[in-house]
Amino acid sequence: MIYFLLKYVHLIGAAVLLGTGAGIAFFMLRAHLTGDPVIVAAIARIVVLADFLFTATAVVAQPLTGIALAHEAGYSLTESWIVLSIVLYLVTGAFWLPVVWIQMQLRNLATASAAERKPLPSRYHRLFWAWFSFGFPAFGAVMGIFWLMVQRPSIW
Repeated sequence: MIYFLLKYVHLIGAAVLLGTGAGIAFFMLRAHLTGDPVIVAAIARIVVLADFLFTATAVVAQPLTGIALAHEAGYSLTESWIVLSIVLYLVTGAFWLPVVWIQMQLRNLATASAAERKPLPSRYHRLFWAWFSFGFPAFGAVMGIFWLMVQRPSIW
């Protein structure tokens, strides 16, 4: 029973990471495309909150449930698909941490622009495109992890 509970929680965490990440990207992009600082500020506030409530919780839970699940299932943490999953998880984190900081900067810049009734500054646009570009390797790494978890291939 513990195995299935761990598997369920681990799967929910993976779905939260993928779903929240995709949702955040969608809403931030849609807000950005309006060019309206009021809309960007409002959406960015929600996105930052969602990242802290959902993504951060799943980021902590995933390694804990993953290690426990591997132990319960009798897998060694040195199996190639697990090692590669961990590497991809670290890659995802290396892109996600700056993205959270960038989202907070985007929120702050948009809030200031909205309060001053000015357009979004050039710094906002530079940060937005950095944020946007960081999403591709992070999303690709998460998709790779999903594939590895489903297939569990012997890589080496």
